[in-house]
Amino acid sequence: MISLESLGKRWGLRRLADARGHFRMLATDQRPPIMQIIARVRGCAPEAAPFADIVAIKRLLAEELAPHATATLADPNFTYAAAIDALPPQAGLILTLEEHRFADGPRGRRSASIPGWSVDRIKRVGADGVKVLAFYRPDAAPEVIAHQRAYVRAVGRDCAAYDIPLVLELLVYPFARVSGQGADYADDPGRHPSLVIDSVREFARPEYGVDLLKLESPVPAAALPAEDDTAGNARVQGLFDELGRAAGGLPWVMLSAGAEQAQFRRVLRFAYRAGANGFLAGRAIWADAMAAFPDLNACRAGLRASAVPYMRELAVLTTAEARGWRCDYADLRGIEAEGTFAAAVPALGAMEDDE
Repeated sequence: MISLESLGKRWGLRRLADARGHFRMLATDQRPPIMQIIARVRGCAPEAAPFADIVAIKRLLAEELAPHATATLADPNFTYAAAIDALPPQAGLILTLEEHRFADGPRGRRSASIPGWSVDRIKRVGADGVKVLAFYRPDAAPEVIAHQRAYVRAVGRDCAAYDIPLVLELLVYPFARVSGQGADYADDPGRHPSLVIDSVREFARPEYGVDLLKLESPVPAAALPAEDDTAGNARVQGLFDELGRAAGGLPWVMLSAGAEQAQFRRVLRFAYRAGANGFLAGRAIWADAMAAFPDLNACRAGLRASAVPYMRELAVLTTAEARGWRCDYADLRGIEAEGTFAAAVPALGAMEDDE
């Protein structure tokens, strides 16, 4: 039976889904990928991308695409102030907590929160959920693994204290000494499915306080077998089924990881057969239209011509094939007297740190 302490979390999750319990969510919180789009045009380093360009793109995404999503994922430093008035009030809002400038060493990446940003501030500005991206590899250095677990665990405790859902995104990444990559979100074609699945199994444990998992495909989207490869598709479906079991009963959605639209559609079909509840995607939806930057009018036309129809297509697919999530309010049925409910609900932020 669910504790009354999670009533805010339950309502927050309902705000992120549609009436059938499907999550059809839009990601606009990307920072390096959008900075890279701008840098290619402006001839600058990604981190030197002009602020005005970044917020112009994010405003455009909010205006054109957010009305077609059950919720929007936004970041505080660029999207919120620039586009909060463009987000539909009937849809949910998730705000990002993690800093995109992570510490990348030869044996692993360490996450941290955006400076000056916290769960209580996310709650204060009206969000329905907190999103954290945790780069994770079970084969990273022990001290890196310990740091990542402690970081997520601490965020989970704060989300419990402020009764707001924790949306955890997990990404396996290439070691810097092998790939030479910097602060990028590129899919790693050399990863093993076991790294993805074992990472999910770890963070689905109750101690982390995760409410919704945002997961990558156990097989890179570009490496999926041909549609007529019966044996190959059966093998991939088995991996997705294992991913679903690793989620341990938590609702879970798929991220697009920069996949092409057709590739991501196939990812979703595998995931939905394995019990996924929807998607939280960005670049698969809007990347093609952004190729017209800095011509924002052309970008807008591209979003209307390709991204919006794609979102409608994914909505139909999700409604037909995804598993619906249902909120459990069974614990409220035992309340039979006036005042019992009000007395039982704890004050916001009242949970004590148990460590």
